[in-house]
Amino acid sequence: MKNRKEAYPLRLPLSLKVAVEKLSKQDGMTINQFILTAVAEKVSALQTVDFFTERKARADMKAFKRIMTRAGGEPLQPGDELLEANSR
Repeated sequence: MKNRKEAYPLRLPLSLKVAVEKLSKQDGMTINQFILTAVAEKVSALQTVDFFTERKARADMKAFKRIMTRAGGEPLQPGDELLEANSR
């Protein structure tokens, strides 16, 4: 697949456009680059959710529990401790 680009007229509320202009300038990029990056990040996040949802549907939870509760393995190493909920 070629890296084909297509124009898309985007209408933004003025307040959002002003915020995008300010943030893109702070990041040293054009408004177009900023919006492209934001859209790419959102698409990536949604695709990641879909990926893990699909993987979960295929999971063999009985095998997982069997593996997680088996005897043996290596002892905990420094840094393997669970963090307290309020220290994260």
